Amino acid sequence: MKRWTREHGLVLVNATLFLVFLLGMAASGWQVSNSDLMQHGMPPESLGAYLASGDFVESLFENWESEFLQMGSYVVLTVFLFQRGSPESKPLGGDPELDADPRRHADDPRAPWPVRRGGWVLRLYENSLLILFAILFLGAFVSHVIGGAAAYSEQQSLHGMPPVTPWQYLGTSQLWFESFQNWQSEFMVVAVLAVASVYLRQRGSTQSKAVAAPHTDTGG
Repeated sequence: MKRWTREHGLVLVNATLFLVFLLGMAASGWQVSNSDLMQHGMPPESLGAYLASGDFVESLFENWESEFLQMGSYVVLTVFLFQRGSPESKPLGGDPELDADPRRHADDPRAPWPVRRGGWVLRLYENSLLILFAILFLGAFVSHVIGGAAAYSEQQSLHGMPPVTPWQYLGTSQLWFESFQNWQSEFMVVAVLAVASVYLRQRGSTQSKAVAAPHTDTGG
């Protein structure tokens, strides 16, 4: 058990922190929502009702959407683009191992099954990481739209105005304000990391070059 925990520590710690902060978000958001309801002379709602509300769904998925967009974009951009001196970039001449054609390993018994299978299965597999993030982004975006439409309609009703459908919500500036305010921060962080990692170091981290590596060294 100790060995298994050590071998999976990165996922275990991040999953635990995710759950802790998700619970914190739910609890604090519930309090904020009830405070807003009381200011409008309405009774407070239960935690279950809040978790099913548009406010919670919108706030949850608008953040997930930006994270999946960031990581999916990062996966595909690092295929084609470079940053001299950054460990986040492939070497300027490319990486023979990363760029190698997996079809040459079709007879390797240690290769993943799709590599040995070949054909359309391999075609999907060699782009599967990007496909995953694209699906997750679209799912989060759709959930954001649905939750956002419900939250927006609730605010509309408080002011005596008609509700909107998710399709109509796509045309509101509110949706795009929520999305853009998250999207811009994700790409800003990636740009900062790509540039800062040229000159700064964190000993022992895979996101940093070796402490003694020259600034011009590119790649991990």
